[in-house]
Amino acid sequence: MTMAHILELDFMLSLLSLFGIAVFAVSGALDAARKGMDILGFILIGTVTGLGGGTIRDILLGNVPVYWIMDATYVGLCIFMSIITYFIAPKLASRAKTLIWMDALGLSLFCVTGTQIAATAGAPPLISICMGVVTASFGGIIRDVLCGYDLILGNREFYVTVAVVGGSTYGILHWVGAVESLAMIAGILAAFSLRSAAIIWGWSLPSYQEKK
Repeated sequence: MTMAHILELDFMLSLLSLFGIAVFAVSGALDAARKGMDILGFILIGTVTGLGGGTIRDILLGNVPVYWIMDATYVGLCIFMSIITYFIAPKLASRAKTLIWMDALGLSLFCVTGTQIAATAGAPPLISICMGVVTASFGGIIRDVLCGYDLILGNREFYVTVAVVGGSTYGILHWVGAVESLAMIAGILAAFSLRSAAIIWGWSLPSYQEKK
């Protein structure tokens, strides 16, 4: 891989990461709106949602200080998007529906970027996909805990499954030597398509039924 390709990949990954963080920050801020929090509550929930999954991923991979400590852009973006959401949330016809779709988009972006970051760090394929799942889901988990909601993981529709599919799609293409940008786009599209179908048609895996 030439230096030009490396720079192009880094630029694309940075853009996707920033976009994913912005989307998750909005989803967190929308949950704060549902709770009737003040603007500082919006900022707190938006920031931990946007940065939580990536923070846990970096700690597990040993990438410390974690990515946002040395670059204030990420925290600043979360604060900015949370404040914007504070002012536009009352104008949204259905905050719950918007939250679901923003979360779906963030999930699709982060499962791929998380897998890519772990693979680049030298993690084995299975661990890389696991890091994609952590990146995509743990920000939402922290958001739900802080807001006192049932965990989104408890929804019947595909959620973790979506992150596994997106990360695996990217990973397979990456490890067989496909063009990196195409592998990332394919992973994002696979994850978002599956999550969209789950939201629209209620697709889910069979849930555990306790024997009585």
